[in-house]
Amino acid sequence: MVNLFYQDNIILIDKPKGISSFDVIRILRRKMNLTSKSKEWKMGHAGTLDPLASGLILVGVADGTKKLSELIGLPKEYEATIRLGVKTESGDLDGKVIEEMPVEVFCREKLEKTLHSMLGEHHIKPPMYSAIKKDGKPLYEYAREGKTVEVPVKVMIVNSAELISFEGNEVKVKFGVSSGTYIRSLGELFAEKLGTVGTLSDLRRTRIGEYKIENAEKL
Repeated sequence: MVNLFYQDNIILIDKPKGISSFDVIRILRRKMNLTSKSKEWKMGHAGTLDPLASGLILVGVADGTKKLSELIGLPKEYEATIRLGVKTESGDLDGKVIEEMPVEVFCREKLEKTLHSMLGEHHIKPPMYSAIKKDGKPLYEYAREGKTVEVPVKVMIVNSAELISFEGNEVKVKFGVSSGTYIRSLGELFAEKLGTVGTLSDLRRTRIGEYKIENAEKL
């Protein structure tokens, strides 16, 4: 792990499910034997992935941390599995089910046409279970406390949308999106366009700009 610097002190990491983005930093510091006295102790990441999501995280070490602000704004690519017929308060399976609806049997043509209709710019309120801050506090903290706050509308741009597979009430898709786009929100929008509700059962980030998951190191 010590010799796995990419370029400009940026490391590509394939984050597994079940840990936070900050956990990635903590684990890397331990594996690379970095102490507070080390020249390379300074470390950060570009873009947060929820514990339930896996995939690419860019980690800056030492001088590489200076590039993180540029990397955060890069377009991203995700593979998402959307479970139709179920809606949760968090937009994924970690949340409480708040609505259920029947799901018809969809053909590939219908699913692809619906995905194509999602291309372009959307103005959507992000889910309450997100890291967006309100008065210096992440929205998910308000949600966990049972508090309701006004969520700002965000501009989300879908540059590409591709159907990977579908079986039963689950549809796996690939989205190419602008920075700041919430895939859980897109999953709900996709289900809405199909006349039902939906939530994410799986999410994996596969690309950030030109950085690809194939070149990332697993923890």
